[in-house]
Amino acid sequence: MRAAASAALVLGLALSGAAAAQSVPQQAPAAVAVIDQNRLIADSALGREIEARLQAASRTLVAENRQIEAALEEEERQLTARRASLPQAEFQTLAAEFDARVEAIREAQELKSRSLARQHDEERQRLLQRAVPILAQLMKDRGAAVLLDRGAIVLSLEGADLTDAAIAALDAQRAPEAASDAAPADPPGGAGAAP
Repeated sequence: MRAAASAALVLGLALSGAAAAQSVPQQAPAAVAVIDQNRLIADSALGREIEARLQAASRTLVAENRQIEAALEEEERQLTARRASLPQAEFQTLAAEFDARVEAIREAQELKSRSLARQHDEERQRLLQRAVPILAQLMKDRGAAVLLDRGAIVLSLEGADLTDAAIAALDAQRAPEAASDAAPADPPGGAGAAP
């Protein structure tokens, strides 16, 4: 009898706990909050602008590399065609100069590529730094003391994830800036000029 009463009590607690858990809102305060930094960057307006600039710069660099490669291949063909008509020493000198020029160009293009990657990383870091006050406010609003990246989390409740709210706040902050960037300046003799 005592076992049946204990089982009924455990079952009652379990059912009331399940009912209570279902009634807890998704925005319940959490000691730990979660952010998906990659999604914050990829899905925010500023992050998309950064990615678009990177893609454009990358396409430009790829096109430049292809153009340089085609020019060097043509130069190499011409040099190879002249080989039979040149003295061996002169050809070796021209070939060595060509190889040195190719290596210098390759190093310069690799430097451009590394510089582009570094610039991209710096812009991503600036975006994340810009998001810090937003994330801090969201943490405060949710009662969170710690913010972890989603990549370091095994399991979390959906309500602990601040990513969507952070993206919305970052975009809202960006909207007035984008509007002021796009607003045309008064032309000389414009609205403020005397007739």
